[in-house]
Amino acid sequence: MRITSSTLVVMLSTQALRRSVSGFLPVRGPPSAFRRLSASSPTLSRRRPLATLRSTAEKTDAAPSAKVTFPLKDAVNPPPRLRFAPSPTGSLHVGGARTALYNWLLAARGKVDGIEGSAFVLRVEDTDQARSTRASEISVLEDLAWLGLTWDEGPEDRPTDANGATLYYGPYRQSERNDMYASVAQGLLDEGKAYRCFCTEEELEEMRARQEVAGETPRYDGRWRDADPAEVEAKVASGDPYTVRFKVPKGSRVVIDDVVRGNVGWDAEATVGDFILLRSSGVPVYNFCVAVDDAAMGITTVVRAEEHLTNTLRQGLILDALHAPRPRYAHCSLILGPDKIKLSKRHGATSCGQFKEDGFLPDAMINYLSLLGWNDGTDTEIFTREELIDAFDINRVVKSPSIFDMAKLRWINGQHLKMMSIEEVVPLVHWQLKKENVLTQNGEEGGDDGNAPGTKFTIAATTLAKQMMETTKCAATNAQEVLRYGLPPSYADLAPEGEEVNMIHNGHFYAIGSALVRVFEAGEMPLPDPARPSDAFLDGKSGEPIVEDNQTGGNDYSFPAAYKAFMKSLAKQQKVKGKQLFHPVRLAITGAMSGQDVTKQLALISMAADPSMDVDNASVGTVSIDERFIRLKSFLETIPEEFRAPKAKEDEKKDSAAAFKSSLSSLPSSQQQQTFSDDKNQQFSYDGPPISALDIRVGIIRRAWNHEEADKLYCEEIDVGDESGEPRMIASGLRPFYDSSSDLQGRKVLVLCNLKARKLVGFPSHGMVLCASDSDHTTVKLISPPPDAVVGERVTVPGYQFEGEEGKPEKENRVGKKKIFEKIAPYLKTSEYGVPMFCGAPFMTSAGVCTTPLSDAQVS
Repeated sequence: MRITSSTLVVMLSTQALRRSVSGFLPVRGPPSAFRRLSASSPTLSRRRPLATLRSTAEKTDAAPSAKVTFPLKDAVNPPPRLRFAPSPTGSLHVGGARTALYNWLLAARGKVDGIEGSAFVLRVEDTDQARSTRASEISVLEDLAWLGLTWDEGPEDRPTDANGATLYYGPYRQSERNDMYASVAQGLLDEGKAYRCFCTEEELEEMRARQEVAGETPRYDGRWRDADPAEVEAKVASGDPYTVRFKVPKGSRVVIDDVVRGNVGWDAEATVGDFILLRSSGVPVYNFCVAVDDAAMGITTVVRAEEHLTNTLRQGLILDALHAPRPRYAHCSLILGPDKIKLSKRHGATSCGQFKEDGFLPDAMINYLSLLGWNDGTDTEIFTREELIDAFDINRVVKSPSIFDMAKLRWINGQHLKMMSIEEVVPLVHWQLKKENVLTQNGEEGGDDGNAPGTKFTIAATTLAKQMMETTKCAATNAQEVLRYGLPPSYADLAPEGEEVNMIHNGHFYAIGSALVRVFEAGEMPLPDPARPSDAFLDGKSGEPIVEDNQTGGNDYSFPAAYKAFMKSLAKQQKVKGKQLFHPVRLAITGAMSGQDVTKQLALISMAADPSMDVDNASVGTVSIDERFIRLKSFLETIPEEFRAPKAKEDEKKDSAAAFKSSLSSLPSSQQQQTFSDDKNQQFSYDGPPISALDIRVGIIRRAWNHEEADKLYCEEIDVGDESGEPRMIASGLRPFYDSSSDLQGRKVLVLCNLKARKLVGFPSHGMVLCASDSDHTTVKLISPPPDAVVGERVTVPGYQFEGEEGKPEKENRVGKKKIFEKIAPYLKTSEYGVPMFCGAPFMTSAGVCTTPLSDAQVS
């Protein structure tokens, strides 16, 4: 009895759909900050609208009827036809997205090279009907569209050749190709390459149990392989259920030349036995479907994960039996989490949908995914799509597993954001502001005229965060932090060891905070003009948004200029400058010790108070400018009397001396003695520039990332207490010695600040992070100040003058011209206990001595 089926035609041609590269690449959309956003997605314009995707997943393809053919049988140099075949049983995850990308890149390269018929095929493998859902299919298709991995053939496509003739390779859902599988299975039965098996589940279970007891690999024993045809016909006639099994040729061996893994072979008979093609229900099994589909669709190369490698054995046997050429295979290694275990939900976000929600860019995701197992042979890490298409070579994919590094993904995303204009980023940030409930859900998503609710606020929030944000979500969370107020109700609520407490103890905060309250209550405090709320974010001459935090917005008559003049007046009145002025003012107004330009923060707070800006202040927890000064006044009343007046310089010296003695008391007595004896002897013999000529300060690394062009450099944003209140940009050669830039973030370090700014491999570096290194520089460690050391304070050395004119550091140009550091450097060593010293005297801060893990090392 033959298996009934309606046969299908698969008309294949080398004149398959040819798309131009411009049609193949995703489009960002018009560069307008006020462009209307899609209500259903944070992405910009893409080739396939979501409505199309949804209707695609909800309809069933109809196909003409004829014989199944395999086009590669007689093909010579066929065009590259690649496929991505997801199972719609969940979301599109990182591993699947990388597989889709590699296939997409190879097809795209064929198009760029002008090869007719190059195509990226999307095939939905939904044979697992118990787990497959149309909702999952829609989700996967939407994620592929978001990534810009547009397909040439898929569930809704009817491709045509250059003459308009239909080239139909579908249906593109396996669940709609059952007639084809039945037809092919019947052909194998007719040729004696498959047979019917009437074993019951109980018989198969008994077979498995017996083999396991005997220590054999469980596999079908072939009892129906050579059954009497009459017996088979009788069982079929009586309606007994059966499966269709593939008849593995005796002594057969399958060998493939895998692009990634080289030659891989299996003893087929010993490994798998005769495997099932069709279940008793008539439903085809996965490997049978895949082999038939790859052959019928003319797939030339199969790029997939290594977990599919063992499937190649069964698929190869089926293809050989069909006389269909095998495609070229490339099995890519798994992607692992930081713990070297296969990436999964327990490692955090792994689905493309979640990355989209978290503010990652499609181009950045594509860039990062390409590097998970591939490189172009250079140190290049940032690629555009066009550059990836040109550079990608499947032969450079490595077989060692890749580690998913979220910090690197965020860095790459940040680099792509920097390449985008404010106008391009604004719509993405707008979507995030709504998602995070910073903006209300009223009105439209955005407006082309710039007057839609929340658009001006979005531009301001984007401008404020542009240089520091690694995802578009960062702009939303940064806006939340700016609108909130971190100063606690009372002094007692501060963390005892925090930077705020150390600053308040110096006494300047109470005096400066009180002065700010008086000026505000008198109505003399410069505040943003409600009629011109965007002044702080726009260049006074061009009117364009400014993104550098050290750039001041507005003109000579706007709020930023008035605030600057006010700060000069306050400095003169309080007789303070630099960090002694800027840090107290920042904490008083923003409630934080560090952050972006205060005028921009005040402007954003002022904008939030305007109802037309559509800010959801209740949801954010916004604290208005008026409320901030009420809270500040209340907080000042809780500061103990002893910290309400600035310390005299003599008191600061006493504190430093006390800290020095306290630090020494924790060291062995032998080192205490050595410190003073070495100090005396080395000072006596030293005849060079004074150590006070160097401006060495305590700094804290706020951000760190890999240098784009130098594999030995990290780039760091370090707060060293500069008078401007802005952090320094410094490049350091620490990359070979610290595994990740994330290891540096948040660390306190020592920074030599009076070095002239220069460019290191194109990066503007202003200063040098001090480290200790062994004699051959194979080990390098950071020098650490005590945890309680104050950011921006100058490092001193006992026995040397650091006060008055005599103790002032040299100017930057003199340090370089006179080679002052080069002359002092030979006398900078660490003790046997890891204390950095100059002529035997330790590096000191107000909180004690500095330390490093390296003993008897050079400091540089």
